[in-house]
Amino acid sequence: MPHSAQKLIFFITKDDKMILSDKKILEAIDTGEIIIEPFDRYHLGTNSYDVHLGRHLATYKGEILDARKHNEVEHFEIPEEGFVIQPGVLYLGVTEEYTETHNSVPFLEGKSSVGRLGIDIHATAGKGDVGFCNTWTLEISCVHPVRVYKGMPIGQLIYFTVEGEIENYYNKKKNAKYNDRTIRPVESMMWKNKF
Repeated sequence: MPHSAQKLIFFITKDDKMILSDKKILEAIDTGEIIIEPFDRYHLGTNSYDVHLGRHLATYKGEILDARKHNEVEHFEIPEEGFVIQPGVLYLGVTEEYTETHNSVPFLEGKSSVGRLGIDIHATAGKGDVGFCNTWTLEISCVHPVRVYKGMPIGQLIYFTVEGEIENYYNKKKNAKYNDRTIRPVESMMWKNKF
């Protein structure tokens, strides 16, 4: 079982009331606690919401990445006929959907149909923070060449309740590195950390 799946099962089985159902997601949208733009009721599952691959991809320009330096990326658009992603290359993608989550923890997981094509949509960053307000950058890799298309279902957002009051919302943190609203994938900002 993949490590990310083990972590997800831990959260679900720890307390069966922690994950939001479709009705709870709709209630949170009605109150503004969750925002999904664009929103389509058709994409709401039993306990998740499907998100789609945006038209922009990016790859790093350098052959060797340096965690202490700003590694620049080259952006490009997925053409109508799709784009073939290759093994051994890290592609940064982005969701079509802009989301806000103000009272729960959003998790982004790949759809099983995407996984069965040998595509991973994130390396480590599946969990969002309460207060995250943006599109989601995807860390896309594949096992063998796969043609992908803009607008294809790529992942699903799952929401977990939070116990206790929030002091430090992500969108209000002074040192938050991914707050600027964008429709393009954002490269690593690790270089902004002090280490």
